[in-house]
Amino acid sequence: MEPIREGAVGAAVEDIQERLASLGYKIDASELGEKSFGPSTATAVGRFRIDQDIPLGGEVDGATWSALVDACYKMGDRTLYLRLPNLHGNDVLELQRCLNILGFSCGKPDGCYGVYTESAVKQFQESQGMLADGMAFPDTFDAIERLHHVWAGKPAAGPHPMGGMGFARAAGVLESVQISLTAEDPISRNVAGRIWNLASATSEKSGLDIVESVAAARPDDDVVIVLGTTDLPEGSKLANLTTDEVDTLPQRLRTTVESARANGVRPVVRLELPHGLSYDGTFTVSDAQTFAVMLLDAICSAFNL
Repeated sequence: MEPIREGAVGAAVEDIQERLASLGYKIDASELGEKSFGPSTATAVGRFRIDQDIPLGGEVDGATWSALVDACYKMGDRTLYLRLPNLHGNDVLELQRCLNILGFSCGKPDGCYGVYTESAVKQFQESQGMLADGMAFPDTFDAIERLHHVWAGKPAAGPHPMGGMGFARAAGVLESVQISLTAEDPISRNVAGRIWNLASATSEKSGLDIVESVAAARPDDDVVIVLGTTDLPEGSKLANLTTDEVDTLPQRLRTTVESARANGVRPVVRLELPHGLSYDGTFTVSDAQTFAVMLLDAICSAFNL
């Protein structure tokens, strides 16, 4: 594009001024009224270029215009999905920051909708019982907005592990939260039984109990957790979380529970153990105990509010 500089007037200047003003840059009212590229507009452009690490100058060239358009996108303005070249802009950056805080890691936020961001979107969608296609439509943005109280005002440079818990704190959580635990297959039931044993050993007043199915859960449970070792069945609306990324599991579980509460329903969350586990020698007693310790720690951390 031909650079737009001081002295220009018209619709293009008006567009530039409106975008700069929406970002908080000050422009004289007289220039706004006349749609003229005057000294204050040039100053605003210069400051914007500095903020965007664009070489010094007071004109709007191709690079400046592209950066200005990107900076004005807000999360939800458009559908975001993986393509080449990658979609980029402030809306992508906002999405990445939110997902990182909620426990669905995009890596370092860079404003580009790449494969890591698509993967994080899929994981978030699956945690909400949505179609996990990696395309951020309005329903995905709505689900994130309902969790505003979880992610607002928090740093989002990357994953946010919640860490392990001490014995006393875990006991406090287990005594204050009522959880029903069920499982879909023999291996999951093995792990579930060990979780119950650990919880009972942690506190005699533990509110964690094992039930035969979701339908058999107690009506006043704070959450129902389902363990499984296979992919979520096609068409299922059950909120599903993979357990591969242990560090972020507590935050992802908390996010899923908070989302269900925001919708006015009791949280029912499926935790998907690593695939390929079977009683053919690839799954041992030690594995079962390791999973049990890891999952109970994640559950306690998620409810340690």
